[in-house]
Amino acid sequence: MLSIIEQIKQGQLWDFPGGIHPAENKTLSNRTAITRAGVPDELVLPLKQHIGTKGEILVNVGDHVLKGQPLTKSDMSMCVPIHAPTSGTVTAIEQRTTAHPSGLSDLSIVIKSDGEDLWGSQHKIADYQSLEPAELIDAIRLSGIAGLGGAGFPTGRKLQGSLGLADILIINAAECEPYITADDRLMQDYAEEVIEGVRILRHIVKPKLTLIGIEDNKPDAIKALEKCVSPEDNIIIRVIPTKYPSGSSKQLVKILTGREVPSQARSSAVGVVVQNVGTAFAVKRAIIDGEPLIERVVTLTGEAFKQRGNVFARLGTPISYLLDNYGYKPDRKYPRVIIGGSLMGFTLPHPNVPITKITNCILTPKRRELPLHTHEMACIRCSACADACPTSLLPQQLQWYAKDKDYDKCEEYNLFDCIECGACAYVCPSEIPLVNYYRKAKAEIWANQQESANAERAKQRFEAKQARFEREKAARENRFKKAAEDRRKDMAAKGGDDAVAAAIARVKAKQAAATSETADKKPAVAAAIARAKAKQAEAANADNAAPKITSAVPDNSEMAKLREERKRQARERKAAKLAEEAKSSDTAENSSEQSADSKKDAVAAAIARAKARKAAQQADAQPESTKEQSASATSDPKKAAVAAAIARAKARKAAQESGGEPEQPAETTQADTDPKKAAVAAAVARAKARKAAQQAQTEAPAAEAKPEQTDDAEVDPKKAAVAAAVARAKARKAAQQAQAEAPAEEAIQKEPVEPEQTHDSDVDPKKAAVAAAVARAKARKAAKEAQEKNEEN
Repeated sequence: MLSIIEQIKQGQLWDFPGGIHPAENKTLSNRTAITRAGVPDELVLPLKQHIGTKGEILVNVGDHVLKGQPLTKSDMSMCVPIHAPTSGTVTAIEQRTTAHPSGLSDLSIVIKSDGEDLWGSQHKIADYQSLEPAELIDAIRLSGIAGLGGAGFPTGRKLQGSLGLADILIINAAECEPYITADDRLMQDYAEEVIEGVRILRHIVKPKLTLIGIEDNKPDAIKALEKCVSPEDNIIIRVIPTKYPSGSSKQLVKILTGREVPSQARSSAVGVVVQNVGTAFAVKRAIIDGEPLIERVVTLTGEAFKQRGNVFARLGTPISYLLDNYGYKPDRKYPRVIIGGSLMGFTLPHPNVPITKITNCILTPKRRELPLHTHEMACIRCSACADACPTSLLPQQLQWYAKDKDYDKCEEYNLFDCIECGACAYVCPSEIPLVNYYRKAKAEIWANQQESANAERAKQRFEAKQARFEREKAARENRFKKAAEDRRKDMAAKGGDDAVAAAIARVKAKQAAATSETADKKPAVAAAIARAKAKQAEAANADNAAPKITSAVPDNSEMAKLREERKRQARERKAAKLAEEAKSSDTAENSSEQSADSKKDAVAAAIARAKARKAAQQADAQPESTKEQSASATSDPKKAAVAAAIARAKARKAAQESGGEPEQPAETTQADTDPKKAAVAAAVARAKARKAAQQAQTEAPAAEAKPEQTDDAEVDPKKAAVAAAVARAKARKAAQQAQAEAPAEEAIQKEPVEPEQTHDSDVDPKKAAVAAAVARAKARKAAKEAQEKNEEN
């Protein structure tokens, strides 16, 4: 049986399933030679123009650069640098719109051309055969070469991964996409340089066989290549039938070798490496001429272009610059600018998008030339898409799962095997944009995978951090243990004791002593409680044995007198202090007020003397029977003692005030001068007068009734104890009332009451009420006179 290589040499070809035959429309642009588009005034270079990562920027805004000077760098094999397409000045490094269906922006370097187009340093390799493949691969990577067929895979990385694995090298010259003729014209106009680039690739890969696969619709390119190939090159030009998408890498491998690339794998998995014609041309320019990838061939086609053809366009050239220079006349109803062909291309959001390394065509169709499918209809399950799929997928099922966002099912149905050729959408009678659904689903899956990868990476970092903390903690504890052991050994060697152990022992001893003291105290407390209970029981038994005792309440009258005396002295000290402060602040004002209010002082002194006599008479007016009964403890002796003490305190205070003791001049003056405060003082005086009258009316019958009840009733010990408690509470209340009556007396002293009226109302409660009414009338009159005086002033 013949080997694969022998079958290929004999002209054996294979086929792939599916595929379509759309209108080619290549004659619009392949009839003229490649020209140069020129250098625009401004070039926009996105940092990422290939599959892989971005490089590190080497320039700053304001720097002057030369043609071919690297603008980025990276040591990674999946990153290729970008170079200055011309000489000029870096004017900006900012976000600019890139060639993407969604119009996404990316960080870009903007260069303003100086018009001189001066080259920088160039590293040429004339004898490349004397160098090792690794050196040539590194030179290719540093020249910024990526796959120019449309995928943009870094060429150096692909070559490095195929070393020692690939026995067949395939140069892809099929160019199956309708409208695109960039490779066709490149092979026609630069066939010698293309073949030289293939020789360099052969020197690097060292395959057993090299094939150039080209469709039979490019006869001129086939003839040009055959003229440049010699028998020593061991290069076979294989013409294949025109069928879309035969230019896809996996499909071309299937056609030329019969090998089928596994799912989600590269062609190197079956011993084949595939490179594009344009890539071979760029390799020749980089190795032999020392020119990095700064320009590429771009097809300008479509009926909206007046001048159609292929041009060498510098990377970073705005598409609007090409539209203006080549007579673009947009369609009136549906103006469209498409990057790529009619099947795999996408419409740009606006023409201010730069040319990149993967831009091979600019298509500007008119509405009649390329109908605009905007009426998506329901799927009719005709299976036309499945018949046309070159990778044997089920497009209608993938579309349903992508639309439902069931990405697990999408992956189960091998969504990533889709090459997005657009054959399914081309044959769909319902005009469903199937490829758009696939692209969106792929983007979502990639985003989810990246998020999961980041989460897993973060989890691993967290776990590593926790493990490091645990190791550090264990090491720290080991150090502490070792230090403690060393300390103990050292102290034992020196004959000393461990200080830490001794301290712990002392603490434990203190805790034990405190515990024992607490235990000792508890029995003593229990014994004291028992003794108290025993005393209470004895007292209760004694009370039961002698129920006829008239009084069990101790006489605390002397203590009450002392407390009242101390309170009185405190009030006198406070009043004297306030008087001294007021006297030192405004002596002149006090002297004038004292001279003006001499009449009021006399009235106040008379009122104080009258109150003193009244208190004495009330104390003496108690009947003898009441005194006897009080002596026998049947009434409230404590209340009588408190009342007597209050009466004596009031008498002493009245005597001191009548003797010329200065009152608070600030308050008197303020009450005399301010009508509002005078009215308030009068109201307080009226309230106190009413309260005094009510107390006078209620105290007399209560004093007469209580002794009689006490005489007739036998004294119960429990009732006597309750009565004593009530007496003590009343005594405290009487003391509080005595303290509160002092400011009221000062307010009463301000009222101009005549002394004769006070003398007449000392004994009779009715007269006291009449006197209170007179006092209220006098107070109202005084307030009215004070108000009129203020109004006159």
